[in-house]
Amino acid sequence: MQIGPRYKKARYLGAPVFTKTQTQKYAIRAQQKQKTTKRKRGKSEYGQQLMEKQKARYSYGVSGGQFSNYVKKALQATGDNAKNLIHLLEGRLDNVVVRAGFAPSRSAARQMVAHGHIVVDGKKVTIPSYQVSLGEKISIREGSKAKALFAKLDEELKASKAPAWLAVDPSTREIKVAGQPSAETNDLLFDVRAVLEFYTR
Repeated sequence: MQIGPRYKKARYLGAPVFTKTQTQKYAIRAQQKQKTTKRKRGKSEYGQQLMEKQKARYSYGVSGGQFSNYVKKALQATGDNAKNLIHLLEGRLDNVVVRAGFAPSRSAARQMVAHGHIVVDGKKVTIPSYQVSLGEKISIREGSKAKALFAKLDEELKASKAPAWLAVDPSTREIKVAGQPSAETNDLLFDVRAVLEFYTR
């Protein structure tokens, strides 16, 4: 997915939706930019909802069409629509890989999966959008463990903190889906309810 200048888009959306904008350097630049920028008129309700949709899309690195399909599935499924959408987005294999600390960004995780470095319950999966299920175990393919890509993984796993619904074993480099993702327990950068309202106007 082509994104363009990430700093500029993140400032426009008012949220650090890209990995490179989740740094102290970006925060300082954003503050300086805010001081020198004239105050803009408040957005309409539609404009605010559109912004939340864009934040969600960029947060997970999915195209407009993919995101629309996720929302459609969330609205068609039974239960709470917001929870359904979070389950679909957080349940992507590339998202699980980055949430667990196995990759520095979603783009890196997507490439990691697409190149066949990740296995689910012992089977190689090359589809980043693959939906993980409760109880599944995600690990590094045996033939990929010695690659430079994972040379510093042990150190990175010590520094990272996975969400409660993912059980990460640093010694075996294994991730187990131990629960269900929740909008309340994840650091979401967007308002999921506003996103759904945008699509149901």
